[in-house]
Amino acid sequence: MRFFLFLIVYVTIFCGFESKTLIDVGVILDMDSQVGEMAKFCISTALSDFYNVNPNYETRLILHTRDSKEDIVSAAFGALDLLKNVGVEAIIGPMRSTETKFVVELGGKAHVPIISFSATSPALSPIQNPYFVRAAQDDTAQVKAITAIVQGFEWREVVLIYEDTEYESEISPYLTDAFLEVDIRISCKSAIPSNANDDQILKELNKLRQMRVTVFLVHMSTSLGSRLFLLANKAGMVSEGYAWVITDALSISLDSIDPMVIDSMEGVLGIRPCISRSKNLKNFKGRWKRYFPLTNPKSTISELNTFGLWAYDAAWALAMAVERIGQLNSSLLHINNGNNTTDLSSLGVSQMGPMLLEEMLNTSFRGLSGKFHLVNGQLQPSAFEIFNVIGNGERIVGYWTPDEGISRELSSDGNAKYYSTSTSELKTIIWPGDTTTKPQGWAIPIVNELKIGIPFKQGFTEFVKIENPDTSKVNYSGFSIDVFLAVRDALPFKVHYKFLPYMVDNKSKGTYDELVYQIYNKSFDAVVGDVTIIANRSSFVDFTLPYSDSGVSMVVPATREKPKSMWTFMKPLTWDLWLTIAITWIVTGIAMWSIEHHVRTTLRDSNNRKLETIIWLPFYSLVLPENEPMENRWTKFVLVLWLALACILMQSYTASLSSILTVEHLQPKVLDVTELVERGYYVGYQEDSFVRDLLINQLNFEKSKLISYSTVEDYHEALSNGTVAAIFDEIPYIKLFLGKYCSKYVMAGPTYRTEGFGFAFPLGSPLVSYFSRAVLNVTEGKKIDNIQKRYFHEQSSCPEQTTIITTDTPSLTAYSFGGLFMIVIVAILVALMASKRISLLDMVNSYGQKFIFRYFRGTQTRTKPALEMGNRGGGVEINNPVVELEEISSQGGEVNDAEEIQAKNQASHEVISSQVGDHASINNKL
Repeated sequence: MRFFLFLIVYVTIFCGFESKTLIDVGVILDMDSQVGEMAKFCISTALSDFYNVNPNYETRLILHTRDSKEDIVSAAFGALDLLKNVGVEAIIGPMRSTETKFVVELGGKAHVPIISFSATSPALSPIQNPYFVRAAQDDTAQVKAITAIVQGFEWREVVLIYEDTEYESEISPYLTDAFLEVDIRISCKSAIPSNANDDQILKELNKLRQMRVTVFLVHMSTSLGSRLFLLANKAGMVSEGYAWVITDALSISLDSIDPMVIDSMEGVLGIRPCISRSKNLKNFKGRWKRYFPLTNPKSTISELNTFGLWAYDAAWALAMAVERIGQLNSSLLHINNGNNTTDLSSLGVSQMGPMLLEEMLNTSFRGLSGKFHLVNGQLQPSAFEIFNVIGNGERIVGYWTPDEGISRELSSDGNAKYYSTSTSELKTIIWPGDTTTKPQGWAIPIVNELKIGIPFKQGFTEFVKIENPDTSKVNYSGFSIDVFLAVRDALPFKVHYKFLPYMVDNKSKGTYDELVYQIYNKSFDAVVGDVTIIANRSSFVDFTLPYSDSGVSMVVPATREKPKSMWTFMKPLTWDLWLTIAITWIVTGIAMWSIEHHVRTTLRDSNNRKLETIIWLPFYSLVLPENEPMENRWTKFVLVLWLALACILMQSYTASLSSILTVEHLQPKVLDVTELVERGYYVGYQEDSFVRDLLINQLNFEKSKLISYSTVEDYHEALSNGTVAAIFDEIPYIKLFLGKYCSKYVMAGPTYRTEGFGFAFPLGSPLVSYFSRAVLNVTEGKKIDNIQKRYFHEQSSCPEQTTIITTDTPSLTAYSFGGLFMIVIVAILVALMASKRISLLDMVNSYGQKFIFRYFRGTQTRTKPALEMGNRGGGVEINNPVVELEEISSQGGEVNDAEEIQAKNQASHEVISSQVGDHASINNKL
């Protein structure tokens, strides 16, 4: 039967070849692979169909097949043999991107087109390799479709699992960029070698299983992908809560995968290029099912896939391009004819190759896989179908197109109204675990027993205390330990852990930096204790949010002193309060003079004395009220307000000044860190602390001037006997020290900020976010207060702490009396308006002109002398005061008060009488 079929194909293709132009074409396939068997059948069938449809064409392609044996070297030798010894004008294949790379270089050297239907890696670019034609879609064509699916299901993080080869990994940067555009993050990239054994794959899966992200995107070959899903299912990762998405690298050949593997992929979501249905495709599939099993009886392929259709269309396009060129001498022009069949220097250059390449790029037709149209040397991407693996088969749940996005069915006219990423358009999906509930994309990590390192401290055991370290009944206690236990209880899952003391021979094994570095060395899984979050530690571990505030400062001996400054009397009030009092004083004086001067002749002084009267009037009223009685009721109202304000201010001033003069204040003996450095004083710090590096690198202390101490008692002894001038430590320790020794020492100088105490975990640990949220729950509630009282209550209740331990007494500020001043000012303005029966605007205009223009232009409005002596012959000029008062009135505004008008008239008559009397006296003298 096989001989009969071969005879039919031979007669069909080669009959009549005597009158046709024969063109040699090479084919390089992996003959032992399922895709290679399929491609061989599809290529030969394509040529048979092409020449059956076009029997009058003058050219015929002669296929010369070479087996690459899934090996790069074999593929390269096969291509060299075809180019040099056979003289082919084109090569279809190889199948793999790794094999294609070197063959493409040979094709470029010989000007022979290399046509691949399965080398989809974006690392092979037709633009960079002009004689490379990709009769397929490259891997980047599916990136937008994958992004739309992940975005549609609202997954914010994805784990990428890919085959660790040069070409399979090339899709990673494209996915990363596309995900970032829609705010999706690839939280982890897992590269699995092609030759990895089951133990290596399981180890990687267990690592991924501990992460909180449960969405996995798989991009790898069929052989490695099959093993991955078998082991993932065994590890319980293809179950409820997980989501798996596979790219077309695996999904195209899904039909050829073992049914046992398909069963382990239950609920997996995949995409692959959509092959539109057509009559020719249906006819070809029928022939495939009839003839392929006969020609390949040992093959396990049951269905035709996209690679086979692309191979069919590639052969058809090549035949069309050759026919367009017409009859041409197809011999290769050899630059150097050597006898060595593998000598690259003797490789010739094809005359037909450039023309054949141009025709291939311009070829367009409707093939079995859809529209065949090359853009930039490769097949244009079209629609992708989205399928769901169910049981031993698959089900199409929707489609994705560049114009429409995600849709349930393909649009018949291809005119999309809008681009959609909504997954509600898809049919019902069965997810892993046989559920229709969409995975949320994250889960609680599965944690093995944690090895937690604990620092060993000889002092400050209120924070961390290790008892009985040499026995089996080791006890761990302290503020930091209790906070960790509270955080553990606040986690949404159980954590199994084991405390391990970082000590040897009842001593600390190293510094805190060395302890934290043990996480990086994988000696510990975490570190719990009074570990400060600082920059250099965060470069090799991740910290949780801080559970305690911190910072570095210095503590120095204190002396009790009373103020000795001659300006101490000024300290009770700040300068802004003094200024506010002065302004209120002047405003009160203006108001009292303005209301009272109409009825009291003693207040009608010249312009030069008005300011003096205004300034002294509030003082007279305050000190000698019986000598300056007020007649107007509104003046009395203003006076009462002023007396009330003055009384309150005087009482406050007296109390503050008494506190300053009588209470002793703790004054630090050293205030400036620079003074310690310049004078070469010795300073102390806590043993094994990072403060030592801060003193040397940031504060410029010499190493020889630094002394380490371990306990609170050591601090007290060193400061009291003068061994050190100051102790530098973190604020929690300083508070503990000051709480015990109360007022003997004070904290002085600046505070150098640190982030506080935190728990340390390995870089990228999924536990950090969970522990950080639990830390917030503990620190924002009452638990942290109870823990602090448990360890620091005795120190905070020290009886000596009733003494004020400050370096200064705060002065009274204007803000403290702001409300009082506002009430007084507003009340004064009301009194002024009520006394004048005018609006606020009129009042401002009237008194503004009187007290500004009149003061600065007093020489123009002042009454002229009654008698001018000179060259006028002794004549006497009598001025009219009434006119001048009218002039003044016109400059200062209208007089609205009847009493004011009466007073002005009386004054005018007195001035006139005085001038007349002076005039008579002068005449008598003359």
